[in-house]
Amino acid sequence: MADPLARSMSYGDASGNAPRGSVTPRLWTPPLVELTPATSYGYDLIDFARDVLGIELDPWERWLATHMCELLPDMRPRFRIVLALVARQNGKSTLARCLILYWMFVDLIDMDIGDKPFVVATSTDRSYAKKFWSATDEMIRRTPLLLPEAGKTRLTIGEEAIVTSGGVEYGFAANNGSAGRSRTVHRALIDEVREHKSLDAWGAIKGAMNAVPYGQVVCISNQGEDDAILLDTLREPALSYIETGEGDPRLGLFEWSAPDGAEPTDVAALAQANPNLGNRVDLESLLGDAGRAMRAGGSELAIFRTEVMCQRVARLDPAIDPGAWEAAGTSTLPDLAEHRLRVALCLDVSIDETHATLMAAAVIDGVTYVDVVAAWDSISEVRKAIRLTVARVRPARFGWLPHGPAAALVADLAADRRASWPPRGMELTPITADTAAVCMALPGLVTAGAVRHARDPMTDAQVDRAARIRRGDTWVYGRRGVGPVDAVYALAGAVHLARTMPAPRPPLVLL
Repeated sequence: MADPLARSMSYGDASGNAPRGSVTPRLWTPPLVELTPATSYGYDLIDFARDVLGIELDPWERWLATHMCELLPDMRPRFRIVLALVARQNGKSTLARCLILYWMFVDLIDMDIGDKPFVVATSTDRSYAKKFWSATDEMIRRTPLLLPEAGKTRLTIGEEAIVTSGGVEYGFAANNGSAGRSRTVHRALIDEVREHKSLDAWGAIKGAMNAVPYGQVVCISNQGEDDAILLDTLREPALSYIETGEGDPRLGLFEWSAPDGAEPTDVAALAQANPNLGNRVDLESLLGDAGRAMRAGGSELAIFRTEVMCQRVARLDPAIDPGAWEAAGTSTLPDLAEHRLRVALCLDVSIDETHATLMAAAVIDGVTYVDVVAAWDSISEVRKAIRLTVARVRPARFGWLPHGPAAALVADLAADRRASWPPRGMELTPITADTAAVCMALPGLVTAGAVRHARDPMTDAQVDRAARIRRGDTWVYGRRGVGPVDAVYALAGAVHLARTMPAPRPPLVLL
């Protein structure tokens, strides 16, 4: 199907032409019909931006406008929900402002709606939303062709609105459950959808649009992390529809992003995430930032991936550098059973008691090797199995964090007074060192190559989601979030116990 606004990607050639960004997204929901001025109001939006606002939209913005504004035969928007993902600094805000003004001064004026048309925009918090709203108001006041229809601006706190002479109102809200409530919403723009850590604002806006057949919500953002709840809620079913053709045809995804696994210095990948590369985005600057991010690793690299490559990451401030953790993995771990006198075990329990991990560590030739001994999905399972599991390993040390969720369980074990507990020769060792110090020591050891771990999907997943929770100048692993991190605490504890274990006595020699 021909698209008059489509452009092919170009990454530079032998003649020295500069690399150019991709006008077409890497992932996108295909149109139902050929896109023309009769089947997409995006063409009218492009003309409005140029002829009324004096803004020539960039090629990728024109592509997105024509596709996300596709119309059904009855002139309703084909996409009731649009999710547009693109790297930062590529012009999202300009397109969003043009879209809101088009809704206010053209689109909603022409509709026989009945209710007073209402447009709402949300952002990270109320101050950001108001800043965008105020900038839109200023644009109206300095655009001669809009002034006759400008109406008034209401500044009463909590009731701020720009009202056109045709009665269309544009208000703003923060990302919370009050967004759009008590009003019928006809159009909505949600900026930085990655920042929605719950569905509260989404539920409020969607509920306020239920009775509006011509309603449309446009969500714009770059990628996020594991707690980007709303982004995932929209993106996953949209991807499923693209891949299978099954699902909601009125949920559209348009995603400019680097492929999964692409390196930060991959020019082709950067071009896929940055459609304005070679126009408003400078390749040399991106590559410079990419190099610094790769050298720094950790949160700096994670931020570069989400904001510049529009890639999904588990955490923006990961406790353990993902690349270093991957490099520390091995499939040829020494048999720790042969080093029982050096083995330390550490038990930790998730804060909601839905998971527990027993981790082993031993220092062998200066390197601390770690492996999962056992993992359980409930406290009752731990209570049944822990004694036999520890007795089977026969470690030199068994420890736990006294101020963590495992403390009560270990206290119960100690109070039981069974003859088999603790096993003979095993030292019960509560970790008396500061918890933050134990947590903070592990990432440096992993990065330095002083820790090697058996590859384990459960541990890998928990390391991926473990974020740093700041406590002044120190930090610990975040226990509250999208999943347990008890394996990471058990890992850090086992490494600490193994590395602080006294050197074994030399064998007795009889003369």
